[in-house]
Amino acid sequence: MTTLNLTLPNSIQRHLQEMADLEGVPVNQFVMSAVVEKISALTAETYLRTRAGRANPEAFRAILDKVPQRPPVAGDE
Repeated sequence: MTTLNLTLPNSIQRHLQEMADLEGVPVNQFVMSAVVEKISALTAETYLRTRAGRANPEAFRAILDKVPQRPPVAGDE
């Protein structure tokens, strides 16, 4: 495990402590969880952009054209 020294303004540190307390976890665990979430979001975004770049709009349109035209089912409007 690596130790990371982080300098935060007092107001952010107070909010950080409050949020960790609300979650019932130590600040270190809260920060680690937040960093993991951010890494996951950025990784997913990169993955989706890569996949979108390989997309074939004509093939997508051909698939959509096969979907029957009908009004939405009640509750799906």
